[in-house]
Amino acid sequence: MLIKSHCVFPAPNIIETARFYEQKMGFEAVHFLEADEPHIYLYRDTTEIILTRTNGQKVIPNRDLYGYGYDGYFITKDQEELQEEFIRSNVRIVRSLNHTDYLNKEFVVEDIDGRWLAFGMKGHGK
Repeated sequence: MLIKSHCVFPAPNIIETARFYEQKMGFEAVHFLEADEPHIYLYRDTTEIILTRTNGQKVIPNRDLYGYGYDGYFITKDQEELQEEFIRSNVRIVRSLNHTDYLNKEFVVEDIDGRWLAFGMKGHGK
């Protein structure tokens, strides 16, 4: 039985990416840089992101690879408050809070590596 999932985001500089998530998006970072497979865990509330190294390769977002699509989707409540928090922290909002044609209420931000991350709730559209 599935219980939970985590995003795994490769990053060209995991320390710089972790700093962005800590300073701009309110996550807490736990570093495992001396592990056989160096990584950083990012925690906020019940959400976890795992950063891994790209070995110098650029992150290519799904929209560039496939023409559309987010790179992460986080189910969230209090979306207005979270969007305002990100605006105050100067996180780039690429789509403001709205109702989608697939009946979600969501907003989308861009992270330091160019990923588009949606923060939404299913079934709260029109």
